[in-house]
Amino acid sequence: MRRKGIAMIVALALLVPVLTLSGCTGTGTNTVSIPDVNLGGQQHGIWVSGRGEVQATPDIAVVSLGVQTQAQSVEVAQQQANDAMDKVMTALADNGVAEKDIKTTGFNIWQQSRWDPDTQQEIVTGYQVSNTIDAKVRDVDAVGTVLGAVVKQGGDYIRVNGIRFEVDDPSGYLNEARAKAMADAKAKAVQLADLADVTLGEPTLITESSQTSPVYVSRGYATMDAMEEAAAAPAISPGETTIVATVQITYNID
Repeated sequence: MRRKGIAMIVALALLVPVLTLSGCTGTGTNTVSIPDVNLGGQQHGIWVSGRGEVQATPDIAVVSLGVQTQAQSVEVAQQQANDAMDKVMTALADNGVAEKDIKTTGFNIWQQSRWDPDTQQEIVTGYQVSNTIDAKVRDVDAVGTVLGAVVKQGGDYIRVNGIRFEVDDPSGYLNEARAKAMADAKAKAVQLADLADVTLGEPTLITESSQTSPVYVSRGYATMDAMEEAAAAPAISPGETTIVATVQITYNID
């Protein structure tokens, strides 16, 4: 009996909102008012994208370099790496690279081993230590000089992984690229409105994204002679970097 009573209460609770929504007419017939619903799901307006591109000359260089050592004991390998990196850091400071512009990007210690077929075991042969940094050179013309100094001080332990040229503050170029992107999008919207024989209204939605493409100079010197020869050459050109802004705009149509 208790279950039947609970069932009746639930049924009445479900009927109450239905009766509330229905309403009663003078004739005693219940009617339900259903609001108009747009089932078409079509977007209204003109959707366009625009692109703006600006070429800029980089004003800084980021040099990726480091030291790599190997010894039979991890203590010796690490000490060699520390000593070599201290000399590299001194060379950077002596050539105008500020401490705040030097960032450690990696520090690794690997165990070196070989397989012994007689004992069927791995035999530890030594340890390798690697310490890498990014150094921001704010005088682009001095990159060759900086490289020559760090290679000389780092000796056989030095590794130069690459150089990338960037614009330190791209905000002005980004503003110019955005203006070009907006003009490009507006021109497309006007053309589409003319082709569709409609009147272009105000924009109702605008989204924007931007990117800067640094210029990379790859380095991968295997020998000390090759590194010294390349680092001593001052003819390192930053070229140009591309700064791009894209916008997506929705316009009303009348």
